[in-house]
Amino acid sequence: MEHIVIIGNGISGITAARHIRKLSDKKITIISAESNYFFSRTALMYVYMGHMKFEHTQPYENWFWKKNRLDLVNGYVSKVDTANKKLILKSSEEIKYDKLIIATGSKSNKFGWPGQDLKGVQGLYSKQDLELLEANAPNSEVCKRAVIVGGGLIGIELAEMLRSREIPVTFLVRETSFWNGVLPKGESRMINEHILEHHIDLKLDTNLKEIISDEKGWAKAVVTDKGETIPCTVVGLTAGVTPNIDFLKGSGIETGKGVKVNNFLETNIADVYAIGDCAEQHDAIGSRRPVEAVWYTGRMMGEALAQTICGNKRAYNPGHWFNSAKFLDIEYQTYGWVFSEKSKKDQEQHFHWRHPKEKICVTIAFHKDTKQFLGINTFGIRMRHEILDRWLTEKRNMDYVMEYLKDANFDPEFYAQYEENIVSHYNSLYSANIASRKKSWKRIFSNI
Repeated sequence: MEHIVIIGNGISGITAARHIRKLSDKKITIISAESNYFFSRTALMYVYMGHMKFEHTQPYENWFWKKNRLDLVNGYVSKVDTANKKLILKSSEEIKYDKLIIATGSKSNKFGWPGQDLKGVQGLYSKQDLELLEANAPNSEVCKRAVIVGGGLIGIELAEMLRSREIPVTFLVRETSFWNGVLPKGESRMINEHILEHHIDLKLDTNLKEIISDEKGWAKAVVTDKGETIPCTVVGLTAGVTPNIDFLKGSGIETGKGVKVNNFLETNIADVYAIGDCAEQHDAIGSRRPVEAVWYTGRMMGEALAQTICGNKRAYNPGHWFNSAKFLDIEYQTYGWVFSEKSKKDQEQHFHWRHPKEKICVTIAFHKDTKQFLGINTFGIRMRHEILDRWLTEKRNMDYVMEYLKDANFDPEFYAQYEENIVSHYNSLYSANIASRKKSWKRIFSNI
């Protein structure tokens, strides 16, 4: 019986395992040193905030794995011997494989800051990071102040977590506005305001220079490049993540930032594949990055690779870009491409509408000459994925998007609707005369 071994039990590895099992009777072994069972990484913050228990983050009952003949090994792979098709664990145990799937995810970035390995300094990625945070910052008596370094999605999550326990937070962001390498300026400016309104000490255009130790080896303060010393008990390093592939040294598997793969997620070694955060496409797909540390792309890679493993060779084809996140209590969605001012193309034009009082806004990107719809960001308004995906595929123009914008709204019944205001603003900016159409369920559920 062919033996499939998967290193990593995150969304990528587990999706591959589940779909291989649906399609075959192959022997499947999943190795992870992080946890016994798969859990939802994106839900870790809610465990700390008291909204969930850790077991609630596990989507499958513990009996699921044995019933579906998915063998689980709690261990750390220290070496991959591709010549003999075997793995050597830290415990010295050896596991043979016929096909190997590397799905080891990411680890928090460290950039050589003095003091970065002190006690009280940590990232926020793994289950162990969550447990460490619970020990380092159980309350505001133990953690007098936390300093977060890095202004991405993990940073804002960590800030929200700490504030839920009334721990004072200073947020060091190297950019001149929060996440302005990703968000257009109107959205970034709104998030700056929102962070400050949540009593988070936001320091923009500020870099970490050094973490200072106390006499017991614990972090006691940070020094910024502005010369400021900020006393603190915990330092959260959230300046992005990098593929977790150090154990592959000497394996012969080609790596760059991540494990190099083609569109079929194959490495340079026969019968070895990589998926999820740790995989790096030789050739980036469209405007996507070669490494995509995103939950849904990991799931899609797992599904595609399972087909290939089971004899139905399938390329990884993620379709139109989309993502969602939460900035404190503002929900964010993006579909297609809406680039920041730092990276948008010459032909990309933005239409931006913001609510005069609430933290609600929409930015739509379109081609300035053809008016083709390129992408949309929404904050505080939920959108229907299928509709926006369809409009991107059909290359609809802005007039069409504005006219039928109500079809894309996915907010629950009785929520305030803003499409009339959005269209009115568009008309005034572009001297248009578009009338907003009433939502039509027939159009929504039609493929025409």
